[in-house]
Amino acid sequence: MEQTVTIEKLFGTDGVRGTANVHPMTADMALKIGAAAGRYFRNDGSNGHRVVIGKDTRLSGYMFENALTAGLTSTGMNVLLLGPVPTPAVGLLTTSMRADVGIMISASHNPHHDNGIKFFGPDGFKLSDKAEHEIEALVAGPIEPAQAVNIGRAKRIDDGRFRYAERVKSTFPQGMRLDGLKVVIDCANGAAYKVAPEVLWELGATVIPVGVSPNGTNINQGCGSTSTRTAAETIVTHGADVGICLDGDADRVMILDENGQVADGDQIMALMAGRWAAQDRLRGGTLVATVMSNLGLERFLADKGLHLERTAVGDRYVVEAMRRGGWNLGGEQSGHIVMTDYATTGDGLLAGLQFLAAMIETGQPASSLSRSFETVPQMLKNVRYEAGQDPLDAPSVKAAIANAQGLLIGKGRLLIRKSGTEPLVRVMAECEDAGLLAQVIDGIVAEVRAVAA
Repeated sequence: MEQTVTIEKLFGTDGVRGTANVHPMTADMALKIGAAAGRYFRNDGSNGHRVVIGKDTRLSGYMFENALTAGLTSTGMNVLLLGPVPTPAVGLLTTSMRADVGIMISASHNPHHDNGIKFFGPDGFKLSDKAEHEIEALVAGPIEPAQAVNIGRAKRIDDGRFRYAERVKSTFPQGMRLDGLKVVIDCANGAAYKVAPEVLWELGATVIPVGVSPNGTNINQGCGSTSTRTAAETIVTHGADVGICLDGDADRVMILDENGQVADGDQIMALMAGRWAAQDRLRGGTLVATVMSNLGLERFLADKGLHLERTAVGDRYVVEAMRRGGWNLGGEQSGHIVMTDYATTGDGLLAGLQFLAAMIETGQPASSLSRSFETVPQMLKNVRYEAGQDPLDAPSVKAAIANAQGLLIGKGRLLIRKSGTEPLVRVMAECEDAGLLAQVIDGIVAEVRAVAA
């Protein structure tokens, strides 16, 4: 009798992610994932296949780097180890180094005890759902290793960071310099802790670095795009013109003005979309963003005759929509800014440079450029539930959602979704009536909590 193989769902919205040394983020599973990816991409049996591996500064990165390398080389892949580099550098170097696959070891904005494995295809873009499912199927079954003479090699690549730096600088307007501009750069003690300050200094800025002393456990800790207070205080103390706050793998950004006030991804995208449209650079007059982006952004674009194309949450879905529609600008409220004219994925440093270029070209301070529209009041609450539960299936929760939708007709919008990386129900609503906003959110949250208890 033929046995049925159970295929475990490993990939979430952005690769495989979880707590280090807890399934699925164990060394054993990383070795299996590496071997499965090796078998998937070395599908003709030849020995010329390459994979580039980058990582951020988490302590567990060493463990996963070695485990993935073992799995990949066991199936005949040749591994090029980049060391700590931003996620967008892996997308770039996958193509420029003619690799078959790129891997980034990072849990992005998460705390140090988490880690993740993200894949890029040979075109530098993140893998499709179909490719991820096929790799999951290979993990579930026996993986035939390469013959001894075909085992792959591994070597360290010392110039990956410099290749990326030169590419990022090449996107800055030709002949423009940052001389006279005082910039705070917060690298979240993460992957960009060397390259981001270097790029800004080489372009002429006076650089005040924050979060550039990684120790393996302080990534995103009280710094970076999810914790901007330190950068804001540094801006005020030093009289800086602007702040750029990256996350742990530098694929997202928050911009801080000269007063330390934060501009999120929606405000950054609004500025860029308006400028690009005026320069006839915004393809199809369309910006791609997720369902989380503020209603104020949608209204801002409509007033300019531009279109907002919404997608599911996750920068990969933004990129997939951009590629389907032939659009060249997209991103997320959380700070992923994707410019396919320059990069294959979100790039916080690149987006930061585009903001600095706007400051220089217009002569306006960061505070003027970072407030393109008035946000509609938005509230988001998360409710944790036990694995195996589905609170959204409960009749009481469905009734609460239906009631909230009725109350918001013509006044706002409601979004309910489960997290792709944690057992959380995310309840988000927008409404200019603050009382109504709190009422609908709290009503749904109470019912979800009752079911999840």
